[in-house]
Amino acid sequence: MNVYDSERMADLLKPLGFIITETPEAADMVILNTCHIREKASEKVYSELGRIREYKEERKLNNQNMVIAVAGCTAQAEGEEILKRANYVDVIVGPQSYHRLPQILAEIERKTSSVKGAGRGILEIDFPVESKFDFLPEATDIVGVTSFLSIQEGCDKFCHFCVVPYTRGAEYSRPVQDIYEEACGLVEKGIREITLLGQNVNAYHGTFSNGQEEGWSLGKLIKYLSNIPELQRIRYVTSHPVDVNQDQINAHRDIEKLMPYLHLPIQSGSDRILKLMNRKHTAVYYLEIIEKLRTARPDIAFSSDFIVGYPGETNTDFEDTLKLIENVNFASAYSFKYSPRPGTPASMLDDQVPEEVKTERLMRLQELLFKQQLAFNESLVGKRIPVLFEKTGRHEGQLVGRSPYLQSVYAEASTRLIGKCVEMVITKASQNSLTGAVVIQEKIAV
Repeated sequence: MNVYDSERMADLLKPLGFIITETPEAADMVILNTCHIREKASEKVYSELGRIREYKEERKLNNQNMVIAVAGCTAQAEGEEILKRANYVDVIVGPQSYHRLPQILAEIERKTSSVKGAGRGILEIDFPVESKFDFLPEATDIVGVTSFLSIQEGCDKFCHFCVVPYTRGAEYSRPVQDIYEEACGLVEKGIREITLLGQNVNAYHGTFSNGQEEGWSLGKLIKYLSNIPELQRIRYVTSHPVDVNQDQINAHRDIEKLMPYLHLPIQSGSDRILKLMNRKHTAVYYLEIIEKLRTARPDIAFSSDFIVGYPGETNTDFEDTLKLIENVNFASAYSFKYSPRPGTPASMLDDQVPEEVKTERLMRLQELLFKQQLAFNESLVGKRIPVLFEKTGRHEGQLVGRSPYLQSVYAEASTRLIGKCVEMVITKASQNSLTGAVVIQEKIAV
């Protein structure tokens, strides 16, 4: 989601004469687009701001200005705190307000040119009535053959560990026609694989053209988008177990362009902890969904998210998580130690798990997950799978692509195959990638 937002901010600023630079010390404007899901990510903001402040001061000595902006979820959650700790920041803008950046920059210019000077930074973190998507320009600088497309934002689930409902707001689904037109525009610019984005992407409930037709689910939307001729692949992320419905399951059964790979976070395998987390589902319910999806699409693979050391988690709770992992057999997963986020119900619980216990549990959990990931990758050796080549590799004559299961695949191949989906035989597997050879189809004389 932040990658998508960053690209759209660049699109907004391009008409004002801004171009992207890889050297922040030479920039007229630096935007930190931030995450607030974990404490480490939040603290990194202040470390980066300290470094950027030095660039700002150096430019000031040469009578050059630098606008520093903090965007994203940390800006939304800690806007006032950022201005207190880093009063040299010019703009604080939330994830639902960044469409106003052109107007904000105009206001900064007026303040800078006034007699009183710039003064306090501009804080723009209210949830606007209008949708930001109504003000975002068409994407212009498309690089590569894959792209993100945001279809849903916000969350109404209020998991007790999570800040998203407070930083992204309530669930909102974009109109079907807007999504379709954006997808067509991306495909016209060379995109061949689109990943549909949402905090709870399978909670999508959009309408067709200003509410004229209601009842559009994620599954129905995917089927509609699959009709775009040059679009070869569709993915989506992130799903919530309680929002999985039959339309979504049927989409994996019926739509060839939809990749057989699903990221379905569960966080814990303990029903007691799931209840404390306010996840609104049980471990058995989760396993039933997995089974339904495997019945619909036998070659489907799963990834998930896990939090270890949630307040009150016992050894028994943790062992339940390990048992669930063994039961599902994941192709990949993300796992973290619980990180208290200010203002969330979990952060106020007394029964916090000691740090050393969280560390030991995370090591055990990751050992199992990494073992499963390697086993899944090795299971593909000798098999033929379609690979979408995206770019050249680090070595001469090497291309890098993606498997249906999102692994990086390396092969010696011609650059003319970039943007094409090619059948490959997998010859080698590692923890994080595959190596293969392009299958040469023999010409058959008629």
